[in-house]
Amino acid sequence: MAKIKKLPLLNGDGALRLRGRDEPVNYEIAGEPQTLSLGRGSLRGAIFTSNELAEQAFRRGDALLTLEGGKAFRLTMLGHSAGTGTVYFEMRV
Repeated sequence: MAKIKKLPLLNGDGALRLRGRDEPVNYEIAGEPQTLSLGRGSLRGAIFTSNELAEQAFRRGDALLTLEGGKAFRLTMLGHSAGTGTVYFEMRV
């Protein structure tokens, strides 16, 4: 039986750029963003914020997430838990 490699979880505080404004958010990413390269692969994660911002981000469909270290990544929103401040995303370089 093949072993499934479990990706490390990266948690932190960052900023979500949406419609020209930066809003503080918490994030959780499965994997290491530093391993991403242009056009190859993606990582998935979740953003934890206010209900209003999570819904706006999901409806918009894309955003920019700046991590604690200052590096920014493009996000494609995949889902939103209605009534909560959680929005799920796919991250690319």
